Amino acid sequence: MRIGLDVLGGDFAPKATLHGAILAQKELPESDKIVLIGDKEVILSFLKMEGVDHHLFDIADAPDLIQMDEQPTKALVNKPNSSISVGFRMLKHKDIHAFCSAGSSGAMMVGSIYSVNTIQGIIRPSTPAYFAKEGGGFTVLIDVGTNPDAKPDVMYQFGLLGSLFSEHVYHVKNPRVGLLNIGSEEKKGSLTTQSAYQLMKDSKDYNFIGNVEGRELFRDNVDVIVCDGFVGNIVLKQIEAMYRVFHKRGIKDEYLERFNYENYGGTPILGINSTVVMGHGISNANAIRSMIILTREVHEARLSVKIKHALEKYSLNNL
Repeated sequence: MRIGLDVLGGDFAPKATLHGAILAQKELPESDKIVLIGDKEVILSFLKMEGVDHHLFDIADAPDLIQMDEQPTKALVNKPNSSISVGFRMLKHKDIHAFCSAGSSGAMMVGSIYSVNTIQGIIRPSTPAYFAKEGGGFTVLIDVGTNPDAKPDVMYQFGLLGSLFSEHVYHVKNPRVGLLNIGSEEKKGSLTTQSAYQLMKDSKDYNFIGNVEGRELFRDNVDVIVCDGFVGNIVLKQIEAMYRVFHKRGIKDEYLERFNYENYGGTPILGINSTVVMGHGISNANAIRSMIILTREVHEARLSVKIKHALEKYSLNNL
């Protein structure tokens, strides 16, 4: 497997991304290769300084960087030699099997849609997050920012995408899917969540268990929690903030440490025809290492293929 890494993406690039690549390379099978996509001279100079044989990696020269505040579509067109543009070009032409970056999330999403394209039948691609349960395992939260104004039919699909992710990456059999709401009753919530509930309650595509409240995030009575990207992103950032508070105050606990983003590295874009993983902009070397490992796991799970197969018998199309 050839895993493309955007060396220039992230607040601490290229030092953190290259250190992370070195760490990940030691863990990957010999049959796998990390392709470093960035300024070739900078990459070679860094590897030499670290005493690392550059032949352990492949290098694709991409000297330009898409900044976080640039308009994604324009940047991808105007900067064909940027690390993200080159990465997606390589992914499209199958020079790499998967691509990951801690750079501009907007450019990563736009690049995914316009280079490898959305899987036929997917209304909008989505991004999940995953939180440690008190009793072990993970709860998947979907969406966490890609679709802040998701409509009911889109949220219905989030349930399918989240269920497939939970099943094939975390190996949960028949994942329990819940809809995040302000109460467990069917008529609770906004007009959007009420409408989404009506679509989801008779789903033949996944195991819907009804509304769940925010207190259920870390309990072992739901495996996938569906919400729009606006709510999901607030929940995600709140959890990250609480972890920082505990860490800053010196509160050490094995369970709480499972909320350290460095352990997970990133999140895949679900619903596209390839494997693309986005990392946190503040990723350090360990987070980059985790992002690369996650990218391999998602690709090995053949998630995009399984999503295609699931859509072949997708019941909402027949409503």
